[in-house]
Amino acid sequence: MSIYKTAESVSPKHPDKICDQISDAILDAYLKHDPDSRVAIDVAGGHNKIFVTGEVSSNFHNVDIAPIVKRLAGDIELTTAIVKQSPEIARGVDIGGAGDQGVMVGYACSETKQLLPLEVVMSRKLNQYLFAKWPYDGKTQVTLEDNTLVSVVASFQNVKRSSLESAVQDWLKNELNDNYHPKNVTLFVNPAGDWRTGGFDADSGLTGRKLVVDNYGPRVPIGGGAFSGKDPSKVDRSAAYMARKIAIDLIAKEKASEVYVYLAYAIGVDKPLESIAIVDSKEKEISGYDLSPTGIIDLLKLKRPIYEATARYGHFGHSEFSWEK
Repeated sequence: MSIYKTAESVSPKHPDKICDQISDAILDAYLKHDPDSRVAIDVAGGHNKIFVTGEVSSNFHNVDIAPIVKRLAGDIELTTAIVKQSPEIARGVDIGGAGDQGVMVGYACSETKQLLPLEVVMSRKLNQYLFAKWPYDGKTQVTLEDNTLVSVVASFQNVKRSSLESAVQDWLKNELNDNYHPKNVTLFVNPAGDWRTGGFDADSGLTGRKLVVDNYGPRVPIGGGAFSGKDPSKVDRSAAYMARKIAIDLIAKEKASEVYVYLAYAIGVDKPLESIAIVDSKEKEISGYDLSPTGIIDLLKLKRPIYEATARYGHFGHSEFSWEK
């Protein structure tokens, strides 16, 4: 029986990704001036309006949100509702505990040099290639059958189907070389027709709505917590990065093909309630890491303004991020 694997990628001009980038750009602006800032920013946007809400506790109070929104979303009506972090949440973080409860999943595999599933890497690389040509709203998707490419979906704004199809074929030829056989790959290029209206003009967006794209694709379970807009005291972000770091380390140390890492936390508690790895289907206890929020933040140097870049093409598989090394 055949095994099918499918993954999608969305461009930085997708409405949800615009919201993710705004959330993380605001976070970066606070961390630039006060690395101890506590930030949780959510963005909803669409149809010439954008709403920025959340909680911020920082010694720096002069972040101007309007220019950030204009840079990433254009001229748009802005409404904000930002308050100070709840003191009841803060008291657990103040003593070094986790900023929330949650389950985090890390993953790595030996299929690609990025240590990510092949279908995830292919859909992302195709999207990046097309976005470089047409920097607009767009989506890509690839399907593998027994690790052989069988179909590609590409929908991009402001490009004719014929030009887009030609670009997809060029990418496939360069990416797959002798392994690309056009007769065996079905292309769905702007399958609903060419389109001019995209981004916030066509659809609404929301921070944290592309969780599977942000993680490892639909083949791998996720903990469920969004990343963007959250400072690293929120373990649904920082511990997810740490879980990925551990998975990468174990791939190398154990010479493994596939590693899952599971971490779970309670709000206000500094040690994880669960910390296990599944290495090539065998459970292994995790040791040798400080898995407290403070330990993770220090190891991965997470109090820096590095986050806007994570909101564009997924949080994993990019060598410049500290949790990938």
